[in-house]
Amino acid sequence: MTTAVAKAELHCHLEGAASPDLVRRLAERHGIALPAGLFADTGAFAWHDFTSFLAAYDAASSCLRTGDDYRELTRDYLVACAGEGAIYVELFASPDHAAVVGLDYAALIDGIAAGIDDAAAAHGITARIIVTCIRHLGPERAGRIVDAMCAAPHAYVVGFGMAGDETVGEVADFAPAFAAAADAGYGCTVHAGELAGADSVRAALAALPVSRIGHGVRAVEDPDLLVELARRGTVLEVCPGSNIAVGVYSDYASHPLPRLLAAGCRVTLNSDDPAYFATSIGAEYDRAATAFGLDDEDLGAITATALDAAFVDAGTRRRLTQRLAEAAA
Repeated sequence: MTTAVAKAELHCHLEGAASPDLVRRLAERHGIALPAGLFADTGAFAWHDFTSFLAAYDAASSCLRTGDDYRELTRDYLVACAGEGAIYVELFASPDHAAVVGLDYAALIDGIAAGIDDAAAAHGITARIIVTCIRHLGPERAGRIVDAMCAAPHAYVVGFGMAGDETVGEVADFAPAFAAAADAGYGCTVHAGELAGADSVRAALAALPVSRIGHGVRAVEDPDLLVELARRGTVLEVCPGSNIAVGVYSDYASHPLPRLLAAGCRVTLNSDDPAYFATSIGAEYDRAATAFGLDDEDLGAITATALDAAFVDAGTRRRLTQRLAEAAA
């Protein structure tokens, strides 16, 4: 049972929301032989560390072959979020994963947008798209993705971000791609402070025009950085269930979310890759209540932070903020 608080999510990788059941259906639909060992005996995805997680993620994502596949995934995920009380979701979409199977940028975005419209019509949930590059594929690929975004703008594409292995390469190498995205009016976010430490957050803030940090939890290792994040108002897209699943922290008792809040950092709650980490946006809010002692007022403030930090136009933000207020009342 999820908390009654209206919820918002800023950090969910769409490919990572594809459930094992959906992946099996897509594989059958397209005649794809799935690799041995992709699933555990329980039926869940099988992985044991970050490297094997990425391998499973890539294998499962390769079953998303058409715009209609992305439409189905998007609709199903957003409907599930709406069922848990979410009013707004930003979805990370990876053109690099789509390109591997021959799906071009326009078809990817059109498919996701159609799923967004389906869910909005049926359940009133609002969603937008953040297009991501993959850090370990290099800055040239990142630049090409921004070029595609700028050449074919879509009303639902509102941001640019970077995912992948944050221990690979230098974040400053991606500065031209991020600058081009920011100059074109896209909001920017970047993964940092998850696998890599507080220095990765500092490097991202120094090199990139970002208003949000994906994860960012290891900023807690540097008290001066916490002061800087609070001063800047940089929003952290925190994913506690993910952090524990991949071993960044051993359990909720050691997770730094309460310390981040106490330091004045602006924090949101997110599921990251829910199909791999046995979580959902509703579960993240529930666990924040039970593990961290946050009450409905605290959780409502987290949703308000997410709506304030969302990469949406002013009119959409006002409507979402009104929905939050109505839900609280």
